[in-house]
Amino acid sequence: MSGTENSRRILVVEDDPHLSAGVVENLRAEGYEVDAVGDGRRALEALSDGSFGLVLLDVMLPELDGFTVCRTLRERGDNTPVLFLTARGDPADRVRGLEAGGDDYLAKPFHLKELLLRVRAILRRWDWYQSASASAGLLRFGDNEVDFRAFRARSWNGMAQELTEKEAMILKVLAEHPGEIVSREDLLERVWGYDVFPSTRTVDNFILRLRRRFERDPANPRHFQTVWGVGYRFLIEGEQ
Repeated sequence: MSGTENSRRILVVEDDPHLSAGVVENLRAEGYEVDAVGDGRRALEALSDGSFGLVLLDVMLPELDGFTVCRTLRERGDNTPVLFLTARGDPADRVRGLEAGGDDYLAKPFHLKELLLRVRAILRRWDWYQSASASAGLLRFGDNEVDFRAFRARSWNGMAQELTEKEAMILKVLAEHPGEIVSREDLLERVWGYDVFPSTRTVDNFILRLRRRFERDPANPRHFQTVWGVGYRFLIEGEQ
């Protein structure tokens, strides 16, 4: 399902050879095992064996752009974390990249120290998710059942569901605090590490996706309750 089996192995996908070499050198100096490719098709080939723990992915690439590479990974069921590296710093592009399945977005030019901090933060969040999921077993709420380790679920109507990485992480955070109010800002902090969005609207979009998967009536949710102006409350038994 993902390349997190080897969290110290990173794939750099960047068509600028000088930038790629600098990033690779600095990551290796930090103790990471690093491979590099220069276009989108080679990236998908390199990622086909699921042996990477993180992808640093440029958006403007030959063959296939970074958004397409990321979407293709997610469609494969590969949840390897993706950090977009791009000269496109527009907020709309940032949201587009993160909603395509990316974990973070770093606009060029960037400081290598900031890149290394982002890499550590992403891998730390994955360590949290994996360790928390390993001991959690199955989550059951209503007639739904979720296996966080496999990113798979079965909804109330018997349909099999393949969760995206962010859907699973958001649900995990909410399930750790059943019945409590979790703010949008807390979800951003736990799942993305800090407020990487121009607004918290993307969190709302992920909640809508979870409702479509698991609520009998998404327009009148019983499990994923909105607390207006604050955030969300997750109810195991549901609310009439």
